[in-house]
Amino acid sequence: MDLVLNADTDRRLEAYFDAIGDLLGHPARRASFATYALGLLAEGERKSVEPISARACADPEKVDALHQRLLHFLNDSDWSDRDVRRAAAMHAVAALTEREPISAWLIDDTGFLKQGDHSVGVQRQYTGSAGKVTNCQVGVSLSLATATEHVPVDFELYLAHKWTDRPELRAEARIPEDIVFRTKMELALTMLDRALADCLPRGIVLADSAYGNSSDFRAQLRRRKLHYAVGIDATTKVWQLDKEGTARGDPVSVHDLALRFWARPNAYPSKPFRRITWRDATKRSLSARFAIRKVVPFHDDGEPRSKRERVWLICEWPDGEVSPTKFYFAVLPRKTSHRDLIRTIKERWRTERVYEDLKGELGLDHFEGRRFPGACAGPLRAARSEEGARVDRTIARTWIGPIARTWIGPWRARRSEEGGHADRIMARARGRLSQTRPP
Repeated sequence: MDLVLNADTDRRLEAYFDAIGDLLGHPARRASFATYALGLLAEGERKSVEPISARACADPEKVDALHQRLLHFLNDSDWSDRDVRRAAAMHAVAALTEREPISAWLIDDTGFLKQGDHSVGVQRQYTGSAGKVTNCQVGVSLSLATATEHVPVDFELYLAHKWTDRPELRAEARIPEDIVFRTKMELALTMLDRALADCLPRGIVLADSAYGNSSDFRAQLRRRKLHYAVGIDATTKVWQLDKEGTARGDPVSVHDLALRFWARPNAYPSKPFRRITWRDATKRSLSARFAIRKVVPFHDDGEPRSKRERVWLICEWPDGEVSPTKFYFAVLPRKTSHRDLIRTIKERWRTERVYEDLKGELGLDHFEGRRFPGACAGPLRAARSEEGARVDRTIARTWIGPIARTWIGPWRARRSEEGGHADRIMARARGRLSQTRPP
């Protein structure tokens, strides 16, 4: 039996697509977006432009024309990606916050594995997607999360010096003149600045040790008055605090300090390592032993230790390990309990879920554009569709088929040949999708 979306969901999704359509402006762009969005949302093993065109067009002789039209929309069409991204993010966040407040801003990066070397940004580099150095593109993302839902709101393609410093590659990939080399941390801060400028509801910034190891990144977060909980390496050094809260002694690595906590528990006012449960999973509760202490981070920048900000050091000792293996720095609101602190840190699992959804359901890593405009916009447009899907799941708790059917229905460009073609595609798609069933 088909799942049916209620009138309120239909109204909100129609408003979402109408808002995007107003920003795209021209009927041909609206129609191309409708066709592309349907291709992302509908069934299909590959969700790059060519197979989307083949599935959308019933006449084989017209497939190439549709393919070229979609490529033009993604790579060359004159519309503001920033404006569309802002509208999509605000729409999604408004729906999420009706149910519960935003609690976290998630910064992370992911890789898109590639075979050749012509796609903009591709080179041999490390990506967690493969767990090794391989030929890939890398993108940095910002997602917002509540206690139960999450939505990606921004994305930046990482370009190494190979791409920003060589004029012939810049020309081939059509990299704009104002794009210069930026580290992943700088890309992350750029996205945070955009989110702040758009007045998105603030959350605690969560990031892994690739970002948390940087004292400058942590300082930049505090300059923006953002709280954070970030991973750090075991070799990171800190000063301990005495009873008066003053940094004393020589700096020590957080791993060695954690071993001191375990070896000399009576030297501290309370038992250093305590078991804390952060989530009740389906099969078992997720828990570990944690030691939480205030410390002063050490880094050789000439600033006296007395002027450095005190941060929480969190040492995690997972079951089955011979010593603590995970470490974090956190600066959170004063009344945050230790249990809430751990639960906040563990919200980073949502980052992997974001990428899993985007890649598995919407083909985030299928985009094959070689130019900078398309390579940046392709993942972003997939993310926008994910934003709408996340909104719909939040409201209706349903699945992707009915979402696509409801979304595409109200999206019409009636006064153009392209618009009529898109409407016919949508009608056929609704018929196909109505035969499908939830897994």
